[in-house]
Amino acid sequence: LLEKMADVSLKEVALIVGVVAACYWNSLFCGFVFDDVSAILDNKDLHPSTPITNLFQNDFWGTPMSEERSHKSYRPLTVLTFRLNYLFSELNAVSYHFLNLVFHVVVCVVFLKVCKLFLDNRSSVVASLLFAVHPIHTEAVTGVVGRAELLSSIFFLAAFLSYTKSKGPDNTIVWTPIAVTVLLVAVATLCKEQGITVVGICCVYEVFIAQGYTLPVLLDTAVQILRGKGSIPFSMLQTLLKLIVLMFSTLLLVVVRVQVIQSQLPVFTRFDNPAAVSPSPARQLTFNYLLPVNAWLLLNPSELCCDWTMGTIPLVESLLDVRNVATLTFFCFLGSLIVFSLRYPGDSSKTVLMALCLIVLPFIPASNLFFPVGFVVAERVLYVPSMGFCILVAHGWKKLSNKSVLRKISWVCLAAVLFTHAFKTLHRNWDWESEYTLFMSALKVNKNNAKLWNNVGHALENEKNFERALQFFIQATQVQPDDIGAHMNVGRTYKNLNKTKEAEESYLIAKSLMPQIIPGKKYAARVAPNHLNVYINLANLIRANESRLEEADQLYRQAISMRPDFKQAYISRGELLLKMNKPLKAKEAYLRALELDRTNADLWYNLAIVYIELKDPTEALKNFNRALELNPTHKLALFNSALLMQESGDARLRPEAKQRLLHYVKEEPQDANGYFNLGMLAMDDKKDTEAEAWMKKAIRLQPNFRSALFNLALLYSQTAKELMALPVLEDLLRYYPDHTKGLILKGDILMNQKKDIIGAKMCFEKILELDPNNVQGKHNLCVVYFEERDLIKAEKCLVETLALAPHEEYIQRHLNIVRSKIASLSATEQSSLPADGTATAAAEEKKNSFQNLKEVKNEQKTTQTPVNNNKGHSKNKKRIEKNNMDKETPKKSTKEIKDIEKKRVAALKRLEEIERILNGE
Repeated sequence: LLEKMADVSLKEVALIVGVVAACYWNSLFCGFVFDDVSAILDNKDLHPSTPITNLFQNDFWGTPMSEERSHKSYRPLTVLTFRLNYLFSELNAVSYHFLNLVFHVVVCVVFLKVCKLFLDNRSSVVASLLFAVHPIHTEAVTGVVGRAELLSSIFFLAAFLSYTKSKGPDNTIVWTPIAVTVLLVAVATLCKEQGITVVGICCVYEVFIAQGYTLPVLLDTAVQILRGKGSIPFSMLQTLLKLIVLMFSTLLLVVVRVQVIQSQLPVFTRFDNPAAVSPSPARQLTFNYLLPVNAWLLLNPSELCCDWTMGTIPLVESLLDVRNVATLTFFCFLGSLIVFSLRYPGDSSKTVLMALCLIVLPFIPASNLFFPVGFVVAERVLYVPSMGFCILVAHGWKKLSNKSVLRKISWVCLAAVLFTHAFKTLHRNWDWESEYTLFMSALKVNKNNAKLWNNVGHALENEKNFERALQFFIQATQVQPDDIGAHMNVGRTYKNLNKTKEAEESYLIAKSLMPQIIPGKKYAARVAPNHLNVYINLANLIRANESRLEEADQLYRQAISMRPDFKQAYISRGELLLKMNKPLKAKEAYLRALELDRTNADLWYNLAIVYIELKDPTEALKNFNRALELNPTHKLALFNSALLMQESGDARLRPEAKQRLLHYVKEEPQDANGYFNLGMLAMDDKKDTEAEAWMKKAIRLQPNFRSALFNLALLYSQTAKELMALPVLEDLLRYYPDHTKGLILKGDILMNQKKDIIGAKMCFEKILELDPNNVQGKHNLCVVYFEERDLIKAEKCLVETLALAPHEEYIQRHLNIVRSKIASLSATEQSSLPADGTATAAAEEKKNSFQNLKEVKNEQKTTQTPVNNNKGHSKNKKRIEKNNMDKETPKKSTKEIKDIEKKRVAALKRLEEIERILNGE
């Protein structure tokens, strides 16, 4: 009979699908909000590059279970479904919401099947429809992280349905359904922890429904056995055997779960759950009062809120508090239902009993009775308890509708409840469209929760609306003056508004609220791990002042002393130590951080930067490669490792350097630096056409890209396209009028190709205005005087140039040639010098310009910046700063000195040609 009644028709399924679709279609237009950010956007466990085994080692948010900051919420199968979403659509929110909607439909259908075990067909459909449209479910269905509830509920109900088949003919035991039940319980628990509570429901079902016992019968049997007047009936022994198997399996699951969390409870603060850290009797009175609060949300879901922590529900601190009346009323009503269901036989009492089991048992993990939880009230945890509530309502409706006097009014009331609930659900879904809409809707319900004011501020902050965000953060500090996070938010926003003084004051207030360290004693205060970021944020702020670097270092060390496993403190300190020119200490800091997390690509990247500072490019490249193994799309590792390979001079590394730069520009298509360095690589490989294309692309993205402009002009000059170089040089000198090398190259082209002596002379004179001691510019001006046939001026110019560079032999030789020419012309009529001589001298300068190529490349090397993945003051976003590539290095490197030597050798070779032409005249 049960099997027959439990069948669900296609019409009923179609009705449920239609109702759910009508209530939740608009959820598909919602984004990732609230906890979705941590569970989806910031969770690396979703990425295909992350080993799938990590899902079984980390918590729901991607934090290793071994870490103290872990919430110990172990739900690997739920995360696996997120990973499947990511595989098919990456971070397209529509697919995540659609799958949630599908899972809710499945839960409603399976729930209908369960209802038919205890209610008639019509009442079962009513209960299922009430469950489908109840507004309390929007957090579980429209909030993506609510999928844990949905998945757990599917296997929860499936486990119960399987267990109902464990009773065979003549009360025999059928073991296969029991084995399936145990398996489904394990799966439900791996979706969410409350899945294990279905075992309790199975036990109640076995005793009071399957076996038909009532509490008086059980008590009477127990008394008879204790008095020795009877033995345990065989049927009761069979029941005990089944219960023992169930309880043993449950105990095994509990042991495994405790091992997974490594016997550590999650750390929650008084802000998350104020009652949990309150003294008696406030703690007990408040926890008991929360029960009628949750019941009221099921009965009247008119005012829903996404966050009930902090000051949402004030503590019940006295027996005289009027709210205790609500608690007393709730327990009286619940007690009467329990007595009715356990004392009296009959279908009605059995229905009420199973409804109560569905309400009470799944709620126990969230009740604070056995361990503290990180919330005061959470609407999503009422997903399963609402099933029992819907069964109770449907059962009561059936009783009323069976009475002819109340039949019509019962149908009208039912229609009104279904319609209003469906409309409320549809309207509530829009609140989850964005973080701003969600938290603003919450503030309409509750203005005493500082966390809500903070979250609206975060939403505005993400939109770069810092002025408005600041107003909400300040309001949060007024609502909860001792909220460390709120003061940190105020400080960060002041910093974003460039109000450094105000930012520091806010950080200092937050720091003063931190528990003080007691010398010689372990820091054991239970504070939220992210609150320790106040030290990081304050240090990051004050280290902008070069005179306060030691003070910043002291703050980092203080954070580390409070928590030696505070990875971010080591990372930030390592960056500071590099700035303080202490690379060996920075290396120590990063190695300590790597001991805590060897899977952090940013740490390996930062260590590579340290090795560059230590002049160890081989180790630097190894660490860049390690970073890329962990994160193949690590942009800075791709870029800087490619630069390192390029600058090594090893032609064998150029293909790999090119591949990394191509990968980089794929990740950062708007960064001109990537295309510029691809162009430089092509120039190294003598691929002039390819180099030209890359340089042009860099200039299109950044028209004032100094190095790209100069090197493109140089490329044209090298490839006999000097006239094409001129407009490029014009652009360069328009942006950078004092670009010496650009002026030299332009002057060379004007004199050698355009025969524009006046234009060339202006270029070289401009160089000497900027730098009177520029040997190359002054020598080129001497050549101009020689071209103008002003030998006296040329001689004077060369004398001055020789005084600037007395060891340059080619200048002395040129001077001798000019003096010889003056002597010969004093005896005979002056004649003009051949253009060839000047052209050759200009060609020599052009050669010198070409020799500057490697020097220019050295000037373009990025000053590598260590990655600081500080998340404490940024909402779920990591920013990596890069210095502009177009910064000149004031000091000459060994390479530059060698290049100067090469230029000198080249100049001497060209000198012979000049002397041959001049002497042959």
